[in-house]
Amino acid sequence: MYHLRTETPEDRWEVEALYDLCFAPGREALSSYRLRDDVPPVAGLSHVARDPDGILAGAIRYWPVRVGAQSALLLGPVAVHPTRQGEGLGGELIGTSLAQAQTSGWDRVMLVGDAPYYSRFGFEKLTGVVMPPPTNPDRVLGRALAPGAWTGVAGDVTRFS
Repeated sequence: MYHLRTETPEDRWEVEALYDLCFAPGREALSSYRLRDDVPPVAGLSHVARDPDGILAGAIRYWPVRVGAQSALLLGPVAVHPTRQGEGLGGELIGTSLAQAQTSGWDRVMLVGDAPYYSRFGFEKLTGVVMPPPTNPDRVLGRALAPGAWTGVAGDVTRFS
């Protein structure tokens, strides 16, 4: 029903408009956005979903970050147009992009979100991983893309450079 493909520069403004529609005003003031400032999304992992008429229905992006001395992916934002929610598109975007991240050689991915939703994709609460304030530590979740990838990984989450 939807065509998932890698986001291109031509998609940027349409994706930004979708994020503006789906998230509260001031979304760019969140601490996770400070980790994205002047850092491009990971090439090939950010996706858009379009319906058969080419209308944007959903989008997901990934950003490189550091956790202590280790690299990780920061998933987000992921959004589905309000008229398309409840169709499983968000899950399809997450599942497809996580599989691609794993085959691309990434070992770990993290996000800030609701554990009850993201646990179905294998995300668990991370301990010892500190997002910039004012992030609620109970919402800092991670998933290993390689066995043991989060073992011993701790510290502040910082911008990738």
